[in-house]
Amino acid sequence: MAMKERDAVSMSGWLALLLGLGSLGGAVLPLTQLPQHQQDPAAYVLAAVGLFLLGLILLAGCLVIGPNEARVLTFFGRYTGSVKVAGLRWVNPFTNKRDISLRARNFESAKIKVNDIDGNPIEIGAVIVWRVFDTAQATFDVENFTNYVQIQAEAAVRTLAMHHPYDSHEEGVISLRGASEQVADLLRKEVDERIRAAGCEVVDARIAHLAYAPEIAQAMLQRQQAGAIIAARKLIVEGAVSMVEMALEQLSKRGIVELDSERKASMVSNLLVVLCGERSTQPVINAGTIY
Repeated sequence: MAMKERDAVSMSGWLALLLGLGSLGGAVLPLTQLPQHQQDPAAYVLAAVGLFLLGLILLAGCLVIGPNEARVLTFFGRYTGSVKVAGLRWVNPFTNKRDISLRARNFESAKIKVNDIDGNPIEIGAVIVWRVFDTAQATFDVENFTNYVQIQAEAAVRTLAMHHPYDSHEEGVISLRGASEQVADLLRKEVDERIRAAGCEVVDARIAHLAYAPEIAQAMLQRQQAGAIIAARKLIVEGAVSMVEMALEQLSKRGIVELDSERKASMVSNLLVVLCGERSTQPVINAGTIY
C-alpha cells in the first residue's frame, strides 16, 4: 500500500526555545539553595534535575526548516507526518526526523546504446529535472528515491529510442532528431509516469546527446545525405512540374503560340531539363521556324 503524505503536528518553536533555555537556566537556582538546606537536599537536587531534563526535552523538539525543505517524522517506526513550514518549529522530541529536500534536482543520464525502431544502433542520453512532491512516498515506498529516479529515467530514454526512428523524411513520423520538442514532451511524460511511485515528478526532460553508434556512423551519414538529396529532388520536380503546367496554361490562354502534342512534349522535356538540372544549361537559338 502506497504511503500518502500528511501534515505532522507542529507549532512555532520560539516559545519552546525560550522555555527550554529558561528551564536550563532555572536548574541552577535549586542548587544554589543546597548550602542552606543540607539536612534535606534531595528535593532541591530533584528539582534541578527535573528542570534540566525539561529544558533538554523542549530544545530537542526544536528544529529549523529552510525554504523547500521538509522533515519526515516517525515515532517508534510509525509515520506521524511531515513538516514543510519553513522557520523554527517544535515537534514531538521523541520522534525520528529525516531531512528531505523539495528543491528541483537535475542529472544527465549515461549515454545509452540502443536500437531505434528501424534497427539502427544509436547513442542517446538525456537531462532530467525532477523534484520530490510526496515526502512519505519518497521515504517509505522505495529504498533510495534518488537511485530509483535515475534508473527509471534511463529505462524511459531507452523505451523512447526503441519506439521512434533516429531520422525520417516522411511527414507525420516523429523522429528523434527532427521533432525535438515532441520527443522532449514524450520523454517527460514517460519519465513522470515511472517515478510517480517514488513521490517524485518531472519538471523538464530533454535529449542531451543523440548520435549513431560509431560502427555505422559513416554509413548512416551517407544514407542521411542520400535521403536529403532525394527529398530535395522530390521538391524540385514537384516545383518544376507546376511551373511547366503554368507555362503551358499561360501560352494557351494568351494565344501566343499554338503547339501540337509533339511540340508540347518537346517543350515540357526542355523545361524540365532546365529546371531540374544540377548545372546551368546552354541555350540553343532556333533561327528558323518551329516547323
